[in-house]
Amino acid sequence: MDKKMVAALVACIAGFAVFISLAFLVASNNGFRKNVAISGGKHVKYSSVSYDDSAGNSGGSDALKASRQAAKPAPSSDSEFVRVTDYAPNIRVDLKYAGQGNFTGKEIYEFDDAYLRYGTVKKLITAQKKLEEYGMGLQIWDAFRPVKAQFKLWEICPNPLYVSDPTKGYSKHSQGNAVDVTLVDSDGTQMLMPTGFDNFTKLADRDYSDIDDEFARDNVTLLEKVMKESGFDAYYEEWWHFTDTDEYDVSEDFVPES
Repeated sequence: MDKKMVAALVACIAGFAVFISLAFLVASNNGFRKNVAISGGKHVKYSSVSYDDSAGNSGGSDALKASRQAAKPAPSSDSEFVRVTDYAPNIRVDLKYAGQGNFTGKEIYEFDDAYLRYGTVKKLITAQKKLEEYGMGLQIWDAFRPVKAQFKLWEICPNPLYVSDPTKGYSKHSQGNAVDVTLVDSDGTQMLMPTGFDNFTKLADRDYSDIDDEFARDNVTLLEKVMKESGFDAYYEEWWHFTDTDEYDVSEDFVPES
C-alpha cells in the first residue's frame, strides 16, 4: 500500500472517529439538557417539582390553543380583557387561587383561566419570545383578580405587605395589568427558583444575594431582566410579581368565564 493510500485511509478513519465523537456528544447533551438549561452561558437547573397538567391548567391542548388563537381577532383596544392563551398559546397557566395550592389553602377564584388586558398580553408575548431563545417560557400563577376575591384574601391575610387592603385601594391584579409568573422549559417543567408561590420569607424578595443556589439565582435574574425589557415593573417583595408599566382602571364589572 503506497503512502497516498495510507494517508487517505488514516484521514478516513480520523474523520469517522470525529463523527462518532460528535454524535455521542450531541446525544449526551440532549440527555443532559433534560436536567439543565443554558442561560447566558451558565447551566440553569430545573426545579424538582414537575409541571402536572392534572394539577393546573396549561391552557388546553396545543391544537385547542392554536384554534383559539386563529379564531380570535385582535381587540380594537389594549384595554380590553382577553384570555391570555387565546393570543399567547405557548404561555402555560396554573392559577394558584383557582385551587387550594396557595397560602390560604382555599379556592378563591371561580375560574381557572388567566385573563389580562390585551396590552399587557402583548408584552407577555414579547417576554415569552425572549425566553424561548433560552429554551424556556412563562407559566402564569395569577393574573386578573376580581375585587371580591381581593376582599377574600384580605380577610385571610390582612397584611398590606403581601395583600392590598381593598378598603384603601385595590390590587394591581384587579386592574388586569399585573401578573405572577415563573419559568418553565418547553415541556412545562418548572425551573428552579428561589421559592415557591406565596412565600412570605425574605428569600422571596429581589435581594438575590441571600440565594445560595446559583441556578435559582440565575433563573430569577433572567426572569426579572426579560420582564423589565418587555415593559414590566418588578415588585420588590415578590420575585414572581410584575406589573405592566401601562396602567388601567380597576375593573369591578369584568367577570371571567368559568
